[in-house]
Amino acid sequence: MMKIVPPKPFFYKGGEKAVLLLHSFTSNTNDMKKLGKFLQKNNYSCYAPLYSGHGLTAEELLTYRPSDWWQDVLNGHQLLKDEGFEKIAVIGLSLGGVFALKVGQELEINGVVTMSVPIHREATFLQKRVFHYANKFKQLEGKNEEQINLEMKRLQNMSIHSLVEFQQLIDITMDKLPLLKSPIRILYGELDEPLYKESAEIIFQGVTTNQKTIKGYSNANHLMTLGTDINDLNKDILTFLNNLTW
Repeated sequence: MMKIVPPKPFFYKGGEKAVLLLHSFTSNTNDMKKLGKFLQKNNYSCYAPLYSGHGLTAEELLTYRPSDWWQDVLNGHQLLKDEGFEKIAVIGLSLGGVFALKVGQELEINGVVTMSVPIHREATFLQKRVFHYANKFKQLEGKNEEQINLEMKRLQNMSIHSLVEFQQLIDITMDKLPLLKSPIRILYGELDEPLYKESAEIIFQGVTTNQKTIKGYSNANHLMTLGTDINDLNKDILTFLNNLTW
């Protein structure tokens, strides 16, 4: 049986301007490392929290709720404050993008970048994401097919209450889009599901700031920070950050 090394939060110290980096659902901080290193080289300090249960088994992941993950985001923001950063921007991918919008709605923030954000997701779809993650994880652990099938059957009987809560979190955050008044850059991959382009346009219309831009990347899938358009994406994000009032 292979021992999988769990991912960790990271803190790349750069300049006096700070960025909170928020990864996607069922993924981990590796989503954000390339972007974080790029921003660090360009004089930004970056912190990426790891949401509770992420990077662990699907069974462990489902024992946590979106309220736990939101607390991880708040703790990450507070960590930057405690380190002496007064001005903070937030960048999020998928679930991280939903949290980035929520940060912009509830906290004093300099700017927001969202990538691949859904305006709605059914709990049953999220459950399929968890099953896919679980299957891959069990293969990485070196389990045989019989063992994986047995464990997947057990997993299918686990409560999806946390996923229903996740669905509600997305809906509530979208209902509160007018509360977001910080400058925002809304990004999506054109190779991703059409839902994400539609979502980007709805978010663009819904936020009340007049400092808002939207862009699609022709070669980007869902995990935009790891795709072939990464250089363009990183440069665009850097330009957005450099143009903020710090």
